[in-house]
Amino acid sequence: MALQFTIPEMTAYLDKVFPQVQGMFGIDRMDEDLLIMRLHNDERHLRPGGTVSGPAMFSLADVAAYVATMARIGPQALTVTTNCAIDFMRKPAAGVDLLAHARLLKLGRALSVTDVLLYSEGKPEPVARANLTYSIPPKG
Repeated sequence: MALQFTIPEMTAYLDKVFPQVQGMFGIDRMDEDLLIMRLHNDERHLRPGGTVSGPAMFSLADVAAYVATMARIGPQALTVTTNCAIDFMRKPAAGVDLLAHARLLKLGRALSVTDVLLYSEGKPEPVARANLTYSIPPKG
């Protein structure tokens, strides 16, 4: 399925529908095969010990799955997360952005399923893996 947004259009859309996270995320790549998003890591995302918190990692995975879905179905802001499973596998590197590599595994009329691997920028091993399902509202 062809993409419904360019990267600048998607960024503007996210800023409009989720102004509370404006500037927190960036899109590095968005095509039919892969979405790469980044969490601009700063002090608000850290937990004691100086590592990225689980909630910040979840946010990146969730937004990446949302963007991967929106990129294909167009602007349907009421598309919502219905399931998420996340495995935290390694401590993220300190002082670098986190990258989400999101692949849409299934896109149906009512649901999308996305697999997301999270990486510390510059590191080859994933720090977390998430599987998310989104509910797509009926048309009309």
